[in-house]
Amino acid sequence: TGMTSAAIVAGNTVVLKPSSQTPVMACVLSRFFRESGLPDGVLNILPGTGEKLGDALLKHPKVALVVFTGSKEVGLGLIRKGSHVYPGQRIIRRVIAELGGKNAIILDESGDPDQAVIGITQSAFGYSGQKCSAASRVILLDTIYDQMLERIVERARSLAVGPAEDPATTIGPLISEGQLRSVQAYVDLGKREAKLALEAPAPELAGNFMGPVVFYDVPPAARIAREEIFGPVLSILRAKDFDEAIAIANETEYALTAGLYSRTPSHIRQFRREVEAGNRYINTKITGAVVERQPFGGYKLSGIGSKAGGAHYLNQFMIPISVSENVTRHGFAPLSAEEIE
Repeated sequence: TGMTSAAIVAGNTVVLKPSSQTPVMACVLSRFFRESGLPDGVLNILPGTGEKLGDALLKHPKVALVVFTGSKEVGLGLIRKGSHVYPGQRIIRRVIAELGGKNAIILDESGDPDQAVIGITQSAFGYSGQKCSAASRVILLDTIYDQMLERIVERARSLAVGPAEDPATTIGPLISEGQLRSVQAYVDLGKREAKLALEAPAPELAGNFMGPVVFYDVPPAARIAREEIFGPVLSILRAKDFDEAIAIANETEYALTAGLYSRTPSHIRQFRREVEAGNRYINTKITGAVVERQPFGGYKLSGIGSKAGGAHYLNQFMIPISVSENVTRHGFAPLSAEEIE
């Protein structure tokens, strides 16, 4: 919705190619735009698979800008293919890509444990972990590791898993059966790489349900600590001091979001200065960025382009042009007969 709206507001026509998992939502969005009075032909829905439509769109000479939200692998492919100049193309195509994250929350000895446990579980398991900004790693200092591990596990155990339309539900279904299989494969991997603290059962309902999973004593080099899982799986890591916690947080190829729970001014200053993340949250959850208040976007392999919801986002959808005219009169240009009349 944000990408499409930005392109339209900036004066462009749009081809919206939704994920093959979300064509109905794209049609609903299209209906809202039509009802708002958008002229025909400005927004064009093109559902289908990326494999079939992606290359065709990228090679079309009139596609001047590609805006993408999704996986790192697909996004890097779009950037690579989009850099080519195809027959008939008279503009250098640009690509804006919001990709993945492997986001960490650090908790030190001074952080409010009640506030931290709530924020960690909301960030990790809200939306079933299916957010690029979700917390998939928690880094606990050694002095509070055992105490906070138990509290996080028990809080996760209490979260309700069920249909998304049920107000009591915290963890709804995963988006597809394929995604469920992918997340379960990471859970199997995690059982070999680390120790399992919680694997809550899924309800016996039709759908792709999965209970929250928590691993502990996770090595920083483990795949479950480095690769984006996109599901309700949380890895808990141990750091001997705050410097090591920052170093562990920065050890991934992503730099999207990061969080800190602390009441120590020096730790807060160090986190603000040194952690590698486009969005840095202190004593609050790390999901749910608000337009203008928390412009959203990362760097490293988390994406390219100006932060969504920020002051410069719309500029990316326009072509800057400078017009200079010397209006100093040189001589006299008489009026024509038509102008005199």
